[in-house]
Amino acid sequence: MMSLVLTAVPIMSVADVLERQQVTEDVWALVGPHSQRNAENLGNNATFGVVVTREGVVLMDPGGSWKGAAMIDAAIDQITDQPVTHVIDTGGQDHRWLGNAYWQAQGAVVIASDAAVADHKDRQSMQMTMLSQLLGDELAGTEPSYADVTFDSDHSLSLGGLTFQIMHRGQAHTPGDSFVWLQERDVMFTGDIVYVERILGVGPQSNAKSWIEAFDAMAAFEPAHLVPGHGRATTLKRARADTYDYLVNLRARIGELIEEGGDIMEAPEIDQSAFAGLAQFDSLAGRNAQTVYEQMEWE
Repeated sequence: MMSLVLTAVPIMSVADVLERQQVTEDVWALVGPHSQRNAENLGNNATFGVVVTREGVVLMDPGGSWKGAAMIDAAIDQITDQPVTHVIDTGGQDHRWLGNAYWQAQGAVVIASDAAVADHKDRQSMQMTMLSQLLGDELAGTEPSYADVTFDSDHSLSLGGLTFQIMHRGQAHTPGDSFVWLQERDVMFTGDIVYVERILGVGPQSNAKSWIEAFDAMAAFEPAHLVPGHGRATTLKRARADTYDYLVNLRARIGELIEEGGDIMEAPEIDQSAFAGLAQFDSLAGRNAQTVYEQMEWE
């Protein structure tokens, strides 16, 4: 009975929070808001990938809470009657894994990199504490649950005539970030390796230098369609403009500041104006600069 209560998510709330965007044949993006996690979005302030095969649905990222996962489930029900059989955790942020238990309770297999699972275990207490403050009672039912299948650098999943190549190429936004290449549909799911429309966040769990390298590894596939970790499905060109170019500029400007003898308190003053149109720029640009300053001091 408790499970039924926890999974009851009104369809209206799904429509209000998750924009359903068809990317190409069999592939959808569920696009969450750019805002902070809150009781309305249930931790789903991110983009989630959905692929429908004849043998079931593969979901990229489970949602940020038990109820957030149920919201995604309701959105998928508007696309297909097929069940979700596999969930791929693309990284270590809360919305990339804290919905795992919901899907596992329905029999889905969860897949993640070893580095992502280590990150989940390291930061689960902090993430749950943060979500309890932001979601309040809407966090009910959420419990950390780890992947059923893990891998070091590469894993391949074949389902319903489609092959999902899951690749971890180093630390980006989080230590275990992976991208997922679906060659048959020419689609790349990037998780938090790519942000579009909103500024990315460089935090203590991030590495801006290897993030650029992970982006390059992903971009080498030259996908026609790209489903980012935040923002609407897009092109590689747009992904490069909003993520890669931002990171390159950030490191270049901070490098110049360090060479000139500037200190960390001056870091927020570097020129990031070319990216001022991205959502959350005012709240994150200065923090990103200081974090990268700290990282580059130790390189």
